[in-house]
Amino acid sequence: MSSRTLSGRPVARHGWAQALVTVLGGLIVMGVVAVLGLWAAGAADLPGGSFPPVVAATVVTAVGGTVELSGDAGGLAGTEGGLTVIPLSVTLAGALVIGWGFLRPLRHRAVAGAPELAGWAARIAALWLLALLGLALAARHTFEISLGDGPLGDLGDLFGLTPVVGFSTDVPLTVLVGLVWLAGVLVVTLMVSRGAPLPAGLLRPQASVRPAAHATVRLLLVCVVIGLVIALFVAATRGHAVETFAVILLGLPNVVWLALTIGLGATWDGRVEGPFGLPMPHVLDEVLRTPDVSTLNLGTLVEHDGQKWWWLLVVDAVLLLATAFVMAASSPARVRPWQHAVHMAVALALAVLMICLMARISARIGLSVLGVGDLGEGFSGQVLLKPRLGSALGLALLWGLVAGFAGALLARGARRRGGGTGH
Repeated sequence: MSSRTLSGRPVARHGWAQALVTVLGGLIVMGVVAVLGLWAAGAADLPGGSFPPVVAATVVTAVGGTVELSGDAGGLAGTEGGLTVIPLSVTLAGALVIGWGFLRPLRHRAVAGAPELAGWAARIAALWLLALLGLALAARHTFEISLGDGPLGDLGDLFGLTPVVGFSTDVPLTVLVGLVWLAGVLVVTLMVSRGAPLPAGLLRPQASVRPAAHATVRLLLVCVVIGLVIALFVAATRGHAVETFAVILLGLPNVVWLALTIGLGATWDGRVEGPFGLPMPHVLDEVLRTPDVSTLNLGTLVEHDGQKWWWLLVVDAVLLLATAFVMAASSPARVRPWQHAVHMAVALALAVLMICLMARISARIGLSVLGVGDLGEGFSGQVLLKPRLGSALGLALLWGLVAGFAGALLARGARRRGGGTGH
């Protein structure tokens, strides 16, 4: 139903039809990105018609859902596995579309009541809940694994072993986490968008929150754009174009945001074993392919592959200074440099926390026959990547304080030279 403002001008509709368009738009974009990425990764060749369920599982994990691996190879054999990874390219595509759909009916307004915003968000959440249930139920499948023509295949023929691997979702947990993901997207959208209406009581606090949130999200998106340009250059000049496009469509933010934290000085612990691997650049895979858990940071990258990796530090410094300048320039002139520093530090720490929680990887699969585990690299493997959270957040706070203060001084100088008075 339609409504009108106090001045008599019509307010854009935001009923069930608009909520359905928003949810379907987000799901379609996420599905298309997942299909193309999985196709480039070779998942279309999976046996037993498992491609559609794999696409559904990819979308589920993109919103934080849980996919559980299971297997059965008869009484004389066993399989085990687990998977925790978020394809952030799919996540980002869905978040941008849903955020845009959420804001579109609210544009051209300065103020919106809390009940109105809550009702609009509730409509989207109700339809999103139904979509999550459908995805969680669709993301399940089992298929057989061929043991090949070697000795392992002979064992399988002798004992009648037919390994079956499957995956399914934890439906209640998927729905819960998916709703939390949606709430986060909508809240961040309201915080970031300069034109999004807010309740009257929040208009004053938003003057300090929105510039920092907007500048930080822009920083993350700029990192993705830079990574996209580099990836396209690699695809055009060094071959492996299909594999590179798989990384772009499934995990580009995973790579570039990981690089952002490494440039800040953060350390990640990880290990790569078996047929699995980490996406480009391949040096990440090489550093972590060791018998034990290894450390991944600026020092180990430089030690393994030369001094060129110091550019991560330089790029981070330039990007953070530019981000702080944009934040200060769009803030009211009354905000002091030390306040800009605090705002930047908090925003950057929250961004790094998000990266640390969403970019971690844990994947494990194994096959054993007659009690002999991990029969060959073709049938077992592990990928582990997790951050040292405390030090990463501490470094983000320090970088944010320094960059925020320096950016505020630059913005103040620019205002004086331009004769601006601020907001």
